[in-house]
Amino acid sequence: MINVAIVEDERDAEEVLRGYFARYTQEKGEGFNIVSYSNPITFLAGYKPNFDLVMMDIDLPDMDGMKVSHKLREIDTSVSIVFVTNMAQFAIKGYEVDAADFIVKPVSYYDFALKIGRIAGRIKARSGAKVMVPIDDALKCLSAAEIKYVEVIKHKVIYHTTSGELESWGSLKKIEAELAGAGFAKCNNCYLVNLRYVSGVRGFSAYVDGEELQISHPKRRDFMSALNNYLGGGGVR
Repeated sequence: MINVAIVEDERDAEEVLRGYFARYTQEKGEGFNIVSYSNPITFLAGYKPNFDLVMMDIDLPDMDGMKVSHKLREIDTSVSIVFVTNMAQFAIKGYEVDAADFIVKPVSYYDFALKIGRIAGRIKARSGAKVMVPIDDALKCLSAAEIKYVEVIKHKVIYHTTSGELESWGSLKKIEAELAGAGFAKCNNCYLVNLRYVSGVRGFSAYVDGEELQISHPKRRDFMSALNNYLGGGGVR
């Protein structure tokens, strides 16, 4: 399931996009969970980095889509942004916010399907890694995309996820191997961080979805290198 935010103040345009997503699901079998926002201020105010894709209109009330996207990138460095606009001359500035693509209004289904197909493939490649978490006498499957960070205290493992915490047991080394290539890095010997959720670094602190995690001196260089590589193209947008 791909989580999508539609930021669009025109109801008709929003319904066209919703209809295209529904048609794409029927034709390709791809699932989408869609949330719509008619006001960009509302969208930003309660934003959590749980979306995989944002369909962003540029001509919005209160704040244009380009400014919204700049602010969005301060919160979420990895979500895919697609501009949907009748102002193509502004959409080409999308490189400033690392936009995945843009679609010109009126949106044709052919153009929509072509571009969403490519982007969906990148999103699935990014979030495809999974881990099996032992809980009591059962196993729970977690996707890499829903794990914000993993914490180890002695032999106890705490998975901090987008839907809460899960306690298990095991070693960080084993979990790190399972999530290799999925955009995770250790900031010290007890934290394995999903770089998607890193909103900033100050000194020896990493800010992960609003939480402050300590970066150890020995790990700082490797952690910053992994983060810079991810932001510079090592992570799929």
